[in-house]
Amino acid sequence: MLDAAKYTPRLKTVYADTIRAAMKSEFAYKNDMQIPRLDKIVLNMGVGEAVKDTKKVKQAAEELGQIAGQKAVITKAKKSIAGFRVREEMPLGCKVTLRGDRMYEFLDRLINVALPRVRDFRGVKGNSFDGRGNYAMGLKEHIVFPEINFDKVDEVLGMDIIICTTAKTDAEAKALLKHFNMPFTS
Repeated sequence: MLDAAKYTPRLKTVYADTIRAAMKSEFAYKNDMQIPRLDKIVLNMGVGEAVKDTKKVKQAAEELGQIAGQKAVITKAKKSIAGFRVREEMPLGCKVTLRGDRMYEFLDRLINVALPRVRDFRGVKGNSFDGRGNYAMGLKEHIVFPEINFDKVDEVLGMDIIICTTAKTDAEAKALLKHFNMPFTS
């Protein structure tokens, strides 16, 4: 078993050793604190079938917890919407916020294991930034992660992945993610 005090994620050491220096020279930062870094990664699963069967949200939260390595929080409806048959406080999805070492471990698994397993994968869109240095992407199948046992999955769910950085512009954030080997198409 690995000693948690001595173990450092691979991408965290790559960031400290090479990416920080490359970003500093590329954007000519005067201060080391100006260099963008990863802030957090938010994973979100909306379960549309939850209106008919609330057990599906619990199953999705369990699977998202396996993917993230920490317990998922079940999200509930804020308002009642009669057209969608949604009541206030009805569970509709789940989410996880990753920070620190778990964030770097997840990003490593996403880039090197999960994305290559996506069918007909040609890269992720390079224009999905929000203007403030945060990147959002979606996966249609959560079963691309190796933690999910394909035989035990009742229903294939999609998920949103939001990578939040401390970058001020989209160009800086894209350069940071490119240094982490994010496979952008453009």
